[in-house]
Amino acid sequence: MKYSAQQVAINPSADCLIVGVFEDKTLSPSAVKINNVSQNYLSRLVESGEVSGKLGDTTLLRYLPNIAAERVLLVGCGKAGELNERQYKQLIQKTVQALKTTQTKSAVNFLTEISLNQRDIYWNIRFAIETFEQNLYQFTQFKSQKTSEKSTALCELIFNVDTDEQALAEQAIQHGCAIGLGVSHAKDVANCPPNVCNPAYLADKALSLAETSSLIKTTIIGEAEMEKLGMGAYLAVSRGTHNEAKLSIMEYRNHPNPNTKPIVLVGKGLTFDAGGISLKPAADMDEMKYDMCGAASVFGVMNALAQLQLPLNVIGVMAGCENLPDGNAYRPGDILTTMNGLTVEVLNTDAEGRLVLCDTLTYVERFDPEVVIDIATLTGACVVALGQHNSGLVSPHEDIATAIEQAAQQSADKAWRLPLSEEYQEQLKSNFADLANIGGHWGGAITAGAFLSNFTKKYPWAHLDIAGTAWLQGANKGATGRPVSLLVQFLLNQVK
Repeated sequence: MKYSAQQVAINPSADCLIVGVFEDKTLSPSAVKINNVSQNYLSRLVESGEVSGKLGDTTLLRYLPNIAAERVLLVGCGKAGELNERQYKQLIQKTVQALKTTQTKSAVNFLTEISLNQRDIYWNIRFAIETFEQNLYQFTQFKSQKTSEKSTALCELIFNVDTDEQALAEQAIQHGCAIGLGVSHAKDVANCPPNVCNPAYLADKALSLAETSSLIKTTIIGEAEMEKLGMGAYLAVSRGTHNEAKLSIMEYRNHPNPNTKPIVLVGKGLTFDAGGISLKPAADMDEMKYDMCGAASVFGVMNALAQLQLPLNVIGVMAGCENLPDGNAYRPGDILTTMNGLTVEVLNTDAEGRLVLCDTLTYVERFDPEVVIDIATLTGACVVALGQHNSGLVSPHEDIATAIEQAAQQSADKAWRLPLSEEYQEQLKSNFADLANIGGHWGGAITAGAFLSNFTKKYPWAHLDIAGTAWLQGANKGATGRPVSLLVQFLLNQVK
């Protein structure tokens, strides 16, 4: 999709004009101009009740008098002045759905003049692009009939802006397109089936990214090197599968000062998680291909970063592994020695993500990071606590937690901070090892974060639990690409 911004005359030769109407029967400024040119065509529809203005209602009109465009799409914007981010994305989604029913190739979006609560033209355009990309996304790689599934003829969207808004609009397009690209890459990897997407597949994706961007260097760590490094917890999880564990490290270096400490993003990459010997229930186990969505989000962020070319040093790490039961699989009761020397008693082999991450978090000490953020579909307890709307945030560092919360608010990619006090460490005590890998029934999302905190003493750290936000179930089943938008916003905010 091609996006651009310009000041557009009310009667351009585009295929479709997109304008707003409100619940109180008032028209947006551009709709008023179209109404005047078309001999009150729109106002008569509104007064008759055929156009309601309710949020997300769409009415497609054709061949209006004196209007050059073949189509005018009226979009209900709800109550004037009360539109929030979620409602705005909903009406943009309805706009996309309406355009899909037409042969529109080029559209002018006049919804840029709709007021979005406490947001400027930048957010209006960026949220629109992110929502367009989300709703045009398809994963058809494994379908035999790909050609018949083209979702829309639309290939160009023009945002109407005033001259003094041009610079902000172009920045919004740049950022929105990069985030859309990153989200799509994250979705593609996450939606890939586990018989294709294994740790080697993640490694190949990381190597391919380095081939397309001169700013990125990729290094792959296999099991032989993990053994030498003493990554006993990581390797234990991988013992039950024939697919070798691989740690994929993508180094992006573009800061003016090459010695600047990097921001490190660590993604849990369990390409399939059957739970090991602590086997998961059969129902919905197919969704455990999504247990690598943390790694997928890191891959998406690195793709967005390569396009934006931000002046930062960022290292993205995908901790690829697979957790299956067989005669060589690790067991409940095993005691593992981690890379930093702490021992862990395994009480549940389905609490494997933290075992992979703890060694990875120790490994990244060598980069002397400014901050480390790990992203993981870590606990069902987080879904119970926060549902599918907020990612769980855990950090002992106020400044980092505040920065992530700010990025979440800005990007509308929501996160909620959970407490991390010393009491939760008490739940991880073991009679036989330094730590147990689970902390009992209560506060599971927090005790998982508390477990990881034992391996992050040498740098500032935060943890994002995306078990509830990384994918959708039911008819809309598929990866969401979250929290790519949040993480890219966090990186944008780091640019001084």
